[in-house]
Amino acid sequence: MTAIVTGAAGFIGRALTRELLRRGEHVIGIDRVSPAAAPGLTVLTADLTSGDPMVRLALESADVVYHLAGCPGVRDRAADAEGRRHRDNVLATAAVLDAVPLHVPLVVASSSAVYGGAVDGRACREDDPPRPRGGYARSKVAMERLCAARLAEGGALTIVRPFTVAGEGQRPDMAFSLWIEAAREGRPLRLLGSPDRTRDITDVRDAVHAILALADVRAQGVVNVGTGTGHTLRRMVEAVAAALGTPVSYTVEPAGPAEVRHSLADISRLVELTGFVPRTDLFDVVARQVRATVPDGSPDGRLGATGAVP
Repeated sequence: MTAIVTGAAGFIGRALTRELLRRGEHVIGIDRVSPAAAPGLTVLTADLTSGDPMVRLALESADVVYHLAGCPGVRDRAADAEGRRHRDNVLATAAVLDAVPLHVPLVVASSSAVYGGAVDGRACREDDPPRPRGGYARSKVAMERLCAARLAEGGALTIVRPFTVAGEGQRPDMAFSLWIEAAREGRPLRLLGSPDRTRDITDVRDAVHAILALADVRAQGVVNVGTGTGHTLRRMVEAVAAALGTPVSYTVEPAGPAEVRHSLADISRLVELTGFVPRTDLFDVVARQVRATVPDGSPDGRLGATGAVP
C-alpha cells in the first residue's frame, strides 16, 4: 500500500511519516523542503501548486493521501502573508483535490482556528459555525469549503481540526518552542493576553494516532483532534520550567486580534468513530520536546516550508 504525505518535512508530517514507515507502509513524501531520507520513503521535492507531473501522478495512484501541507502562522503579519496563505492553504488543497480520485481516502488538515475560540467555556463542536479571526483562519475556512464540495460529490474525505499540537519537532514559531528557547537564554517568557488563557494541548503522537485511525475507518466530514482538556498558559510555563529544571519568569503582553482566549475541543465524534481518546500529559510532552531540541532551542530536524499545522 502506498501512502502520500504532503508537508512531509513539517512538524506533524514528519511524525506521521515515521509512524507509517514503522508500520511497513511505502510512503511518498511531498514537500518544498526535502524530508530526511528513510527506508521505504520516496521523496518528491516540489510545490503542490507548480503542476509538477510527478506529483500529480503520485496523487492519482496513491492508496491513501494525508494532506498536511500548508502555510502556518496565526501571528504572521508579513506583507505577503495573505498571498502565501491563499497559495499554500487554498490553491495547494485545490490541486490535491483535483488529482486524488474520489474513491481514495483523503485526510486534509485544517485547524481549530476556524472556530475563533471556545465560547463561554463550551468545547467547540464540528457543527459550530466558523468564526475565523484573522487571515490564517480565513484561509482554512476557504480550504474547508473546497473539501465540502468534494464531500458533496461523494468523495472519501476527512477534515481534521487539530488543537494546539506539541511535542518533538514543534515549529519554532509556536509557544513551547519560543518559551524553551527564551528560558534557555535566561529571558522572560512572553505570554499574550493573560496567564489564565487556556489551550487544548494535543500530544503530536496522539494527533498522528487520530489521523491514522480516521483514515482506517474512512471517516467522512469534519473531526476535531484534541483532548477536551484546557491548560492555562501559567501551567504551560510551569511545564517548561520543570522540563528545563530552572526557574523562569514571564511578561504579559497584549494579545493580537487573531489570538483566542480559550481553545477546547469536543472530541465526541473522534471517540465515536475510532474509539480513541487522546490524553496529553502536559509535563511529559514538554519534557520530550526539550530533550529533542539542540541547545539553541531549534527543532532537531528540518521544517518543511509547506508542512506544518498549528
